[in-house]
Amino acid sequence: MSEDARYDEERATERRAEVLKLDYVDTSQITNKQLHKDLLSVPELYSLHVIPLQLVDVNLLFGVTNNTSQKTMHDLVQRFADNRVSFALISDAGFREYMHLYDPPKQVVYQNIAINQAGRPEQVSRVSAMLGEVRADDMLAYLVTQAHQLNASDIHVETQPNDVRVRIRIDGVLHTVARLQMDKYRVLISAIASAGNVSTSSDEAQQGHIAEKVTMADGRVVDVNVRLETVPTINGMDVVMRLFNMEASMYTLDRLGLSEAERKVVDEIIAKPSGLVMVVGPTGSGKTTTLYSMLSSLNNEDRKIITIEDPVEYQFPGITQISVRSSEGGNDDSFADKLRALLRLDPDIVMIGEIRDMDTAKTALQASLTGHLVLATFHASSAAAALTRLSDIIGQNPLFVSAIRLVMAQRLVRRLDDQTKQPYAPSEGEWQQINHVLSTLPANIPRPNLESLQLYKPGKSDENPFGYKGQVAIREQFTMSEQLRNLLENPKSHLSTVTIEAAAAASGMRTIAQDGMLKVVAGETTLQEFFRVVG
Repeated sequence: MSEDARYDEERATERRAEVLKLDYVDTSQITNKQLHKDLLSVPELYSLHVIPLQLVDVNLLFGVTNNTSQKTMHDLVQRFADNRVSFALISDAGFREYMHLYDPPKQVVYQNIAINQAGRPEQVSRVSAMLGEVRADDMLAYLVTQAHQLNASDIHVETQPNDVRVRIRIDGVLHTVARLQMDKYRVLISAIASAGNVSTSSDEAQQGHIAEKVTMADGRVVDVNVRLETVPTINGMDVVMRLFNMEASMYTLDRLGLSEAERKVVDEIIAKPSGLVMVVGPTGSGKTTTLYSMLSSLNNEDRKIITIEDPVEYQFPGITQISVRSSEGGNDDSFADKLRALLRLDPDIVMIGEIRDMDTAKTALQASLTGHLVLATFHASSAAAALTRLSDIIGQNPLFVSAIRLVMAQRLVRRLDDQTKQPYAPSEGEWQQINHVLSTLPANIPRPNLESLQLYKPGKSDENPFGYKGQVAIREQFTMSEQLRNLLENPKSHLSTVTIEAAAAASGMRTIAQDGMLKVVAGETTLQEFFRVVG
């Protein structure tokens, strides 16, 4: 409470005391507050709404509030008949202040979630008990803090028949960290809904964004910056919170792990920024990180860069960023409308969070044909599938062929921990699988020697029981080669993912499967991890 608010409350209490013909005590002026714990128990203080303020010889002064009954005051006179009992009115703030001394809040010790204990019952029980003791804002801030420390990508709050499971995703894999009782879940979900501006009673899936600083009970200030996705289930509302990493240093091309050939193509686009660049893949495959890294390299004083995102995940100085909900107004037209509006601002480079509909796709293509560089994400299983999907949306238009500079598809697989990984000789079946994929490598890509092949499996340590550390991207990408151009511009050709991929491979494209197998052979990941992600 501010000093002004406390002053106002004390003056109102003083006027109330005059009306009731009671003495008044301003407890904010008592610097050395005496506690008389032997007179009344803490539960009695709460229930009776009284505070023993002073005991001098036989003179006993009780502080009472507006909520103290006449019966309580009469009973206290009878109970302490050996004393001269008197009463003075105190403010509600003064009562709370004294109760904070009589019944101080429990000191919550925030214990870190250990990666080597993830999923173990003892840690789940410990974290669950701790979350049961803290206030709602602290629950959210604590979970976000722990997720950041563990390099997690998102937090899942999942309602179950008997309780609520809290899991965090680390390197693409979910780990249970706590189980909440329904009463504590309702407190947490209310805090999340209030901060993210979503409704706890909605029958529809919702999206929200929380960007605020929370001061926890132990004094720490936590930057909570997450994207919310909620969906109603038969047991309650489930929530996924996607964490936004606010470190600018992670958005650089050097951190993307591009091969020499891939980096050369990207550098050429940055040197001559025009046309359409699409990064495709499923949710959580690192598409936005890739585009942000390109934007970071393009960002200088000579260029005007504008982004339109749903929502803005990271703020770049020097870039105009527009946050838009694709469902504004009940339809998707607002996204395309805002894209057309921002093009009138004469940008050099435009980033589109995601191409979702025909209008946005056409506007993006038109912009890329008129001297702009347009960066966009797109949901597709492969680079070839992105072209077939785009042609389904806008038709087999030769203009769209002229616009495309680069199509990149990617997935994220867990990277083996170099400190603990264990070598082993592959079985005949594993060798055949690897050989089958790598035998189709384009002629311009050196094929590794598979004789005496050695693979790796994850090891274990006290610090890292899973054997993986971080993630690595596996990619495929192509530019518009002559062979692809002829295929896409021929109105008689039957466009399919297979035919486009074959033409791209003939032009030297390395597929995701081939890139993944090369990383398996190089000992960066495991065959099992490759199959888990790619299939």
